[in-house]
Amino acid sequence: MSTSLSSCSSRSRSASVQPGSPSAASARHWNSSASSPTSPTSSRSAVNSPWRVVGLEIHAQIYASTKLFSSSQVCFSSPPNSSVSFFDAALPGTLPVLNRRCVEAAVMTGLALGCTINKRSLFDRKHYFYADLPAGYQITQQRLPIAVGGRLSYSHLVGRKRNQVVDKNVRIKQIQLEQDSGKSLHDSYRSQTLIDLNRAGVGLMELVLEPDMSCGEEAAAAVRELQLILQALGTCQGNMSEGQLRVDANVSVHRPGEPLGVRTEVKNINSARFLARAIDYELQRQMAVVEGGGTVLNETRAFDFKSGQTVPMRDKEGLQDYRFMPEPNLPPLILYERETVPAHTDPRQVVLVDQLQEQLPELPRVTRDRLVTTYGILPEHSFTLVNEDGLVDYFVGVVQQTRAEPKKVIGWVLNDLLGLLKQQCLTVSQSPVSPNALAELLDLLEAGSISSPAAKLVLQELWKGSGKSAKHIVEEQGLGLMRDRSEIQQVCRRVIDSHPDEVEYPSPNVLNKLIGQVRKQTKGRADPQLVRAILEEELSRPPFHGETT
Repeated sequence: MSTSLSSCSSRSRSASVQPGSPSAASARHWNSSASSPTSPTSSRSAVNSPWRVVGLEIHAQIYASTKLFSSSQVCFSSPPNSSVSFFDAALPGTLPVLNRRCVEAAVMTGLALGCTINKRSLFDRKHYFYADLPAGYQITQQRLPIAVGGRLSYSHLVGRKRNQVVDKNVRIKQIQLEQDSGKSLHDSYRSQTLIDLNRAGVGLMELVLEPDMSCGEEAAAAVRELQLILQALGTCQGNMSEGQLRVDANVSVHRPGEPLGVRTEVKNINSARFLARAIDYELQRQMAVVEGGGTVLNETRAFDFKSGQTVPMRDKEGLQDYRFMPEPNLPPLILYERETVPAHTDPRQVVLVDQLQEQLPELPRVTRDRLVTTYGILPEHSFTLVNEDGLVDYFVGVVQQTRAEPKKVIGWVLNDLLGLLKQQCLTVSQSPVSPNALAELLDLLEAGSISSPAAKLVLQELWKGSGKSAKHIVEEQGLGLMRDRSEIQQVCRRVIDSHPDEVEYPSPNVLNKLIGQVRKQTKGRADPQLVRAILEEELSRPPFHGETT
């Protein structure tokens, strides 16, 4: 169940909720720093319908070889409990040792998102009991996180043809370092739960996004953009199917002029598509409750992708006491600039914020703008190029080696090459057709040596990975463009003679059918303009125009 496009994209903002209001006083509502949308004035029904408010908590697994506080290796496919140190298992007497790589990843992510980097941050213990959390607490950064503020700019495509780009922003409240938990594997057949601690202690960045979104489409677009940013930075691989990026959605609705409503939290969503579906369903569910005079419960829910519905997990009416306390085994985390590093300090023991700032790569939004400006492609095409890992470099490589215009190259890359890759579930790096090979093929097409249908046949041959060049394939299979008028005319007459009923009363549809037959018989080698001209000429002669002799 999805919300309408207008309700998702036309919302504006008003002042934040004032202290003392019900939403500021209760833990069941959004905090007072969250802005509330103003009333749309386009229609009476829009004014009277509840407003939708969506915020996100995103857990990004840091791309590092070892865990946050131990030397255990991080590997998704390791056998169960094969990568667990004494510290990960919470054996008495073990102490945490902070992983510098994880700190650098969090700083780079904060800088890329325009956050303020706290030069002094603190670690805390968050106490709660789960079987996959051996210590009975999680080390996190509740009081003073490593980065605060910031903004995630994202875009999504709207319109009937999905070719209109809408730019949006969502505020980032904070980014904090914390440990991941292990996995509980429920065996319903044997009625038991098994614990795998390989993931316990893996470094996470938790990114808390303010409730600035209003539908599932916006939230999914924001997560996809963040995923691209993290991958560009190299701070998180962002593979949601492997749990490297997990999203909790906080959803609420409220009527115009009223405080922000009671929120529900939809936990552990590992797909952008499922995120959009879960949020839209939950919004519709809550609106039905509010409009029916009911009360939305403050609860945690899960998304059932089979039914497309959210289902209750546990209620949160009683505020859970996590008994936060300072982590006694970790001192404050101090970051430096080059000018502020104390004398005689081991450079391996410090993290330099300004040095990491200089190392930031080009971010996806900048890449998209550059592609549109430099090559004159459509904005929606730039989204596809950036979204596919390695496709930007492939496209640029083809453009640099061919005489064809970038607008022609983009069609071959996105429609033909990417289509073949998707059919066989291959990545761009696994493509059997190199940028140089595709560029050579497009040069033959640009020079008029082959027709477009013949070029597609050549691409199919190149895809087989025989090692032959496009020119060799054309010569070997005789796919060069036919320009001899008499030869093409003979083929056209044979086609006309084989379709006596259709040509008795010529029409545009009949003409297109005959053109297709000629192309089929010539394997796409005939000059299409010449074929059309000859067929029109032949069909205009008696008896093909329908007159009797």
